[in-house]
Amino acid sequence: MKARWAPGALALVATALLTVSSGSPPAARAAAGPPNIVVILTDDQRYDGLVSMPNVKQLLLPHGVQFTHAFDNNPLCCPSRATFLTGQTSGHTGVWWNVNGPDGGFAAFEPHESQTLATWLSAAGYRTGLFGKYMNGYARANAAHVPPGWDDWQALVLNGSGCSADGYFSECMSDNGALEVFGTAQTDYSTTVLGNRAVQFIQDTPASQPLFMYFAPRAPHLPTIPESRYATACATFPTPHRANYNEADVSDKPAYIRALASMGPTKQATWDGHWRDACRTLRSVDDQVGRLVAALSSAGRLENTLILFASDNGMLFGEHRWTDKIVPYDESLRIPLIARWDAAGTAGTKSSVFVSNVDFAETIMDAAGVPFPAGYTTDGQSLLPVITGSGPIATENVLIEHAGNTPVPVYCGVRVSGWMFTHYATGEEELYDLTADPWETQNLAADPAYAARLDRLRSVTQRLCQPTPPGFAW
Repeated sequence: MKARWAPGALALVATALLTVSSGSPPAARAAAGPPNIVVILTDDQRYDGLVSMPNVKQLLLPHGVQFTHAFDNNPLCCPSRATFLTGQTSGHTGVWWNVNGPDGGFAAFEPHESQTLATWLSAAGYRTGLFGKYMNGYARANAAHVPPGWDDWQALVLNGSGCSADGYFSECMSDNGALEVFGTAQTDYSTTVLGNRAVQFIQDTPASQPLFMYFAPRAPHLPTIPESRYATACATFPTPHRANYNEADVSDKPAYIRALASMGPTKQATWDGHWRDACRTLRSVDDQVGRLVAALSSAGRLENTLILFASDNGMLFGEHRWTDKIVPYDESLRIPLIARWDAAGTAGTKSSVFVSNVDFAETIMDAAGVPFPAGYTTDGQSLLPVITGSGPIATENVLIEHAGNTPVPVYCGVRVSGWMFTHYATGEEELYDLTADPWETQNLAADPAYAARLDRLRSVTQRLCQPTPPGFAW
C-alpha cells in the first residue's frame, strides 16, 4: 500500500485543478487547463486482440504510448473494474468475485462508491459520464441507483426480467436512473447506442469544463454477438494455436488443469468461432473509437485529452485446454494498454515497463492534478512519467490473485520480467521461465535447479499479497 496524503479535501477552485503532480506533465497542460480524461475499457479483450482494430491502430497507437507489458492483477471483470475505479487491489476493495455477495459483484462494491474516480474528479470540477458496463450484479432491481459522482449515467443492466444477459441486443440500460429496454434492431446494438450517447456527452459538455468519460462496451465478452455488418468479418483472422494451445501434456499443471480433457475437433471449432466473433464485436468498438476521437477533435478538446484504451482482463480460447479467464496465465493476465495525450509529445512510442490496472487511478488523478483525499491509500503508481516522457517509473512486481467459487483454487502469485510464479491454496505451485518458455508449457516449480528462484518469488508474493484472499493459506 502507498499512502497519498492530500492537504485537505479536494478543492473546487482552478488552482487545485492545475496542481502539478509527481508525474510532471508537460507545461502545455497549465496553459490549456486540466486535461479531459477518456477511458475506453473493453470486456475480456486480451493483449493480442488489437490487430483487428484499424481505428485503434491509426488513431491511438501512432499518437500515443503503447504499454507492451500491462496486466490485470485479478483476471475477472468485477474485481478488475473495482480496482480501476479505486486504485486498490481486491485485498483492499474486498471485491474478489463477480457474483453478488459479501466478496463480490455490485453488492460488494457499493460501499466503496463514495470514494472513486467519479467522486474525486466530479468534486474537482469535471463533468463525469459512464457509458456501458459498471459492475456484475448491477441488475434491473438496481437500475434506479446512480452512484455518486456521475453526472451522466448510462449503465448496462445485464440481469433481470426482460433484460438480456448477453448485453448486445435486447439490452437494458439505466439512463440516469430510468430503465430503458432496447430491441433487436441493428440500431439497438449496445456498442452503437453507447457510442451515440458518449458522443453526445462530449458535444454537450461546456467548453470551459473538463470531462471524464468512462466508455465500457460489452465487447468482446461471451456470448460474442456481432452486428450484421460485421457478421462475416475476420474470416481469416489467425486463431491463437500456439505451443500451449490444447496442450498435449498437462501432467506438470495443477489438478484443475489436469482434470481437463483434450479438446476435440468440435470444441476446437466452437472456440475458434468465438475467437473470430470476438474480433467482429471489436470492429464495432473500433468504430466508436473513431467517433469519439472525431468528436473530441470537433469540440477542440483532442490535443488536451488523455485517452486510455485498455481491457479489464484477458481470455483463453483453448490454451492449456482452458476456455475462460481467472487463471494466472498470460492470456488471462495481459491486457492491451495505450495512452494518447497529444500535449505530451510522446507519440508513437512503446514502453516495456511492467504496469497493471492498479496504476490506472493513480495515473488519471496525476494527469488531472487532483490529489486523493487525505489518508486515502492506493496500491499503484502513476504512469504519467512514461506518458509524458518526463522520466522513468519503477518496474513493478505485478501481484496476481484470485478468490471465488470456481474450479480454480484460490491463489496468490507474481508476474515479473521473465517469470511467473503462483501459489495455490491447495499447496500447488507454478513457476515458468518466460524467456525460454513464453507459452508456459514447462512448470519448473518442482525442479531443484530453480529452488532459489522459487524461494525469491515466493518471498515477493508473500510481501505483496496482503491481505491474502479469502480461503488462502501458505
